[in-house]
Amino acid sequence: MLWLTLGLILFLGVHATRIVAEDWRSRQLARLGEKRWKGLYSLVSALGLGLMVWGYGQARLTPLPLWAVPKGMNHLAGLLMLGSLVLLAAAYVPRNHLKSRLAHPMLLAVKVWALAHLLANNTAADLLLFGSFLLWAVLDFRSARRRPAATAPATSTLAGTLATGAIGVTAWAAFVLGLHQWLIGVRPFG
Repeated sequence: MLWLTLGLILFLGVHATRIVAEDWRSRQLARLGEKRWKGLYSLVSALGLGLMVWGYGQARLTPLPLWAVPKGMNHLAGLLMLGSLVLLAAAYVPRNHLKSRLAHPMLLAVKVWALAHLLANNTAADLLLFGSFLLWAVLDFRSARRRPAATAPATSTLAGTLATGAIGVTAWAAFVLGLHQWLIGVRPFG
């Protein structure tokens, strides 16, 4: 689990700079400029993501179960994932009610995603991966809510909200019908 841990440190570490080192982040942004900062940020994120994916895959080869998963948890996780994917869509679809109401739907999507996967999985690698993301999302959400809003919330429309729901449901259906198995190697409903 060394590679998974290193990947998490790099990926979540760079994503946590606004939580734990806002002043340092601002100084680096000013020193490097926005393009170089974003380039370095993206490079570290990509390296961390790659190590996380590879490390998690390696950890799955020799799983260390920590608890028994109660019957039906994969179905509950599937239902939570529907909500998570709608929230994820809300982060990107313009002028939807969820984004204007919740302000940080991406972080809420990560929280729900991590919780869903913790409910349905039981190994040490699962706890490390999904628990780390859940903790990060909780702390980042709290930090984001304390920062002043960068812009006024956009006016939401019914069309934007319906598109958000449609995209989220379509993504959920794609994962259920085979995308999750193709990408991760696991069928969501066993």
